[in-house]
Amino acid sequence: MATPRKTSTPRKTSTPRKTSAPRRTAAKHSEPSTTAEPSRSSQNGKAPRSLRSVALTAARELSDLIGQVPEGIVAVEKHEDGWRVQVEVVESHRIPETTDILAVYEVDVDTDGAVTGYRRMDRYIRGRIQE
Repeated sequence: MATPRKTSTPRKTSTPRKTSAPRRTAAKHSEPSTTAEPSRSSQNGKAPRSLRSVALTAARELSDLIGQVPEGIVAVEKHEDGWRVQVEVVESHRIPETTDILAVYEVDVDTDGAVTGYRRMDRYIRGRIQE
């Protein structure tokens, strides 16, 4: 008479590896790409600045000046003497996050891309709906 065979449960020796490519998420604080932008000359012989580079420069400079991390860029406008960029910043983190204090700063950037000034335009609680 044959004896029944014992079956054992295989032991898990390692965690499975993820084989898919990492998922890209939107970064709150992205840096400008290091790839060169196409050089197109304007009427004054200078290469025009891209909207993205102007906005990121303004946000980075504002962060250095006020010591707060930008939450996002909410507006960019081209003017005769440069650019005006509005940057949203969390001024006070609270629990729950819906009660964080946020502010919108307006940053002036000249045609060469240098920040020439900034001012806080509005301050509000994150959950507030503006009309």
